[in-house]
Amino acid sequence: KDIMFRFVAVLALVLLVTSSTVHGYNVLVIGGTRFSGAYLWKELYDRGHSVTVYNRGKTAPKPVARESEEAFRARLAASTTIKGDRQDPEQLKTLIDPSKFQYVFDMNAREVSDTKPLAELFVGQSSFQQYVFMSSAGVYLKSDEMPHLERDPVDPKSRHKGKLDSEQALTALGLPWCSFRPTYICGPQNYNPVERYFFERVDAGRPVCIPGHGQHLTGLGHVEDLAVAMANVIGREDRTTGKVYNVQNTQAVTFDGVAKAAAKVCGKEVEIIHYNPKEFTFPEGKKAFPMRPQHFFTGIHQAMMDLDWEPKYDSTEAIMKDAYENDFVHVKAAGKLKNDFECDDIIIAKAKGAVVA
Repeated sequence: KDIMFRFVAVLALVLLVTSSTVHGYNVLVIGGTRFSGAYLWKELYDRGHSVTVYNRGKTAPKPVARESEEAFRARLAASTTIKGDRQDPEQLKTLIDPSKFQYVFDMNAREVSDTKPLAELFVGQSSFQQYVFMSSAGVYLKSDEMPHLERDPVDPKSRHKGKLDSEQALTALGLPWCSFRPTYICGPQNYNPVERYFFERVDAGRPVCIPGHGQHLTGLGHVEDLAVAMANVIGREDRTTGKVYNVQNTQAVTFDGVAKAAAKVCGKEVEIIHYNPKEFTFPEGKKAFPMRPQHFFTGIHQAMMDLDWEPKYDSTEAIMKDAYENDFVHVKAAGKLKNDFECDDIIIAKAKGAVVA
């Protein structure tokens, strides 16, 4: 009886440990070294998955915010890097063994010609679970009714049309897939000058020039929240297959509100100048403002429900504070700010009579 009791106790302990252990999968990340891909790589690694990153090797990986050098080195050592060009179908076939991976996270496809050759490798693979595609909320058709929901009409003339074509190609291939449509994703190491546009001007004591009336509502999200949402697809294919998911924080904010939040985290005052962009001509290749001058925000209920997810950085101030403290101050200290105010100077010279908030 004593032997049987011990056997049952040991068996129960083994079952308990097994049931509480996260099952790691073999995951392929296309990209992985710039911003959202880098944070996703870390999130997947932290969850115990075996990560392989595939990219051209042009951008060296580096620690993301709140990752120590030691932890970064451990992540690198535990991961596999394949150097190759995704736009070369023959390289894809040679370098990637599709039978090894249960999940693909495609972070940088822009056109269907980028997506299809990669996706085709996984058609018919018995262990394959999901092709997770990075799209954009920019695919939605401009609407009088907001926020944009996943069921809303899309714009066939969008500059992100290639992402729409990619979603359709994934469906046509019969591959289990889902897609993410984030709005403006922010956070440390952002290479798109969203937050930095506001910080540079506030920090320099310059006005922030905002197109229109400043009351257009826009959606911001944090890169870590996006990484968590995407990683949460794993194990939830029964809910996610064939669906698209909007990602941002739960609220929208006005352009003026973003400028004021930037000033608050900088500990400074801000002067806002509103202008009519139709009255100005700017130097070729330069943007006077980093966001589209329209209402642009999404509902995220579907992602929250299906992915058991909610944004951690759920206010504009929280997003801007992290971007300021863990990115902007370091970029400034390194002397790497562009401080390009050429468009601003054109606006200020011509719009001195604009409303100042």
